[in-house]
Amino acid sequence: MIARRLIVSGRVQGVGFRFFAERAARELAVVGWVRNLPNGAVESVAEGEEDAIARYVARLREGPRMGRVTELRVEEIAVSGYRDFEITA
Repeated sequence: MIARRLIVSGRVQGVGFRFFAERAARELAVVGWVRNLPNGAVESVAEGEEDAIARYVARLREGPRMGRVTELRVEEIAVSGYRDFEITA
């Protein structure tokens, strides 16, 4: 089990990005959360098996059809033990 914090920049708000991330996480058995940031970016914390996290990161790099990801920063963090994946405020 590993954990990563992701900051996604580009056209990522107002295009369903959080719902896209939530769907990807649930399909890949990744837990954690996703939220919009005041600066227009999207932040996500994801925990899961290494392969699942790698695939989650790859999906976020693609983004939803109407979005456009220009930057994706990934930071290794400590596992917190989330039980589900949710969209937060």
